[in-house]
Amino acid sequence: MRWSETYIPTLREEPTEAEIISHKLLVRAGYIRKLAAGVYNYLPMMQRVLLKITRIVREEMDRAGAQEILMPVLHPAELWLATKRWEILGKELMKMKDRHLRDLVLGGTHEEVVTNLVRGELRSYRQLPLNLYQIQTKFRDEIRPRFGLMRSREFIMKDAYTFDADENGLKTSYQKMVDAYFRIFERCGLETKKVESDTGAMGGKAAHEFMVMVETDGGENVIFACDNCDYAANIEKAISIEPSEQESKEAEKPLQKVSTPNMKTVEEVTRFLNVPARKLVKTLLYKADGEVVAALIRGDRQINETKLKNSLEVIELEMADAVTVQRITEAQVGYAGPVGLKGVKLIGDKEVLNMTNFVTGANEDGFHLTDVNIDRDFKLDAVADIRSAAPGELCPKCEKGRLKTAQGIEVGNTFMLGTKYSEALNATFVDEHGQERFFIMGSYGVGITRTAQAAVEKFHDEAGIIWPVPIAPYLAEIVPVNIQDEKQREAALEIYHKMLDRNLEVLLDDRNERAGVKFNDADLIGIPLRITIGEKSLKEGKVEVKVRGSQATVSLRKDEVLEGFLKILSEIESTGKESTKT
Repeated sequence: MRWSETYIPTLREEPTEAEIISHKLLVRAGYIRKLAAGVYNYLPMMQRVLLKITRIVREEMDRAGAQEILMPVLHPAELWLATKRWEILGKELMKMKDRHLRDLVLGGTHEEVVTNLVRGELRSYRQLPLNLYQIQTKFRDEIRPRFGLMRSREFIMKDAYTFDADENGLKTSYQKMVDAYFRIFERCGLETKKVESDTGAMGGKAAHEFMVMVETDGGENVIFACDNCDYAANIEKAISIEPSEQESKEAEKPLQKVSTPNMKTVEEVTRFLNVPARKLVKTLLYKADGEVVAALIRGDRQINETKLKNSLEVIELEMADAVTVQRITEAQVGYAGPVGLKGVKLIGDKEVLNMTNFVTGANEDGFHLTDVNIDRDFKLDAVADIRSAAPGELCPKCEKGRLKTAQGIEVGNTFMLGTKYSEALNATFVDEHGQERFFIMGSYGVGITRTAQAAVEKFHDEAGIIWPVPIAPYLAEIVPVNIQDEKQREAALEIYHKMLDRNLEVLLDDRNERAGVKFNDADLIGIPLRITIGEKSLKEGKVEVKVRGSQATVSLRKDEVLEGFLKILSEIESTGKESTKT
């Protein structure tokens, strides 16, 4: 393709709406353009990248035994009401009404639809296992679309669904998909880490996410991983063990109310009372499906709202507003405590059970309680792990290694759904004993658009994108320094047509622009190899080949450039040098 015949609207200035580097680069390099919040046009270069990722995904799905179908985007609300996800997902669902005022959903995922498809069609265990997948545009009404294609309201996803007769069959199907996912991302030039994750609104008993680890602000997920074993989980799911410390068990002391004027935060209160934060219990008020609950955790811990929501088994969870706090505690925010708190369910983190003589709010402005003790001073209604894991704590799996944190971008997920959807939609088959049984299901997603942006977030430098070879829009870019020079133009066209004859994807920058503009654009758009044709080198019958992301150049004879190009391309594919930051 000639640059003059395609559409690559590069920009010099950073887009104001972009927060992270990959979003900025995709806009600046002419890959995407915003239409509305969380909705983007994919320009020609981006479409080439997405098609390559799609081809890899399709090949690996077929290799894993999955069969491609295409399901409707428009779903009747009845299916979502039957599984109760109409309420669970709530405003995240893109909802609409047709002219007959019937409720419809623009699909963000297809568990309901695919289950509806097979019920009544799959009748015997002999038809199992079955794996169906599609590659399709999805919709999600994100409350805050951000980070470009990372958290958008319209995106492209591969979603697959397995149907098995029993749990062992699901485990086999699940592992096949996990293996396929590792192959997909490896072929895309991305190393991924499989981590445990919360099942969330999808349901089921287990789930994993596939993460691309990054060292930038674009890592939207915090990952905990053990330095001694293979345990890894995202922040919503991770659990940890606090290293044991030799602390003598204190005898209970009399409860006291102390003045803490204008002291509301953990830091202010503990400094004023000269106690460590671990000796204070925070009382956090939430609205859980409209009911107020109080969550108690140690002062030096962070509440994990996903764990809290799961332990309460509620659909909606939000922090109580100041008006609600004032009504429940009769005090301002910062003075809530469990002692004397009435009409509110108290759920305590497991660590709180081991605490004695701790500090809490007194439910009175300007006062806290000291030497508070459970059972004597208040009763807990429930106990659960509701805190976030902390770096440096012991691994819950091997109990030897320490947990370390890193930033990751989710590009794929897998869910063991069990019978959640088959039961809700009464989808059954007849087993070998003639008994009606519900399908055992799995669900598996790959973010096509997310994978593309994750590659940019992972592989770039100060000049622009550095695409991995397998998903680069073109393999090489030919840059004649001066297109007006007849010899340079003829040499460029000669190499260009030789590469086209070999079915090699090549971009010829035939613009009448300054060399600096062409070189800057070449670095910005991130094509793996740049073939530069200049007056000086051409006099010697040579051209220069430069690997994107490297400062080194290789001189090749013009009549040997094709063979040399293929050799260099093979080398960078095998070593991954094109994906290394400089």
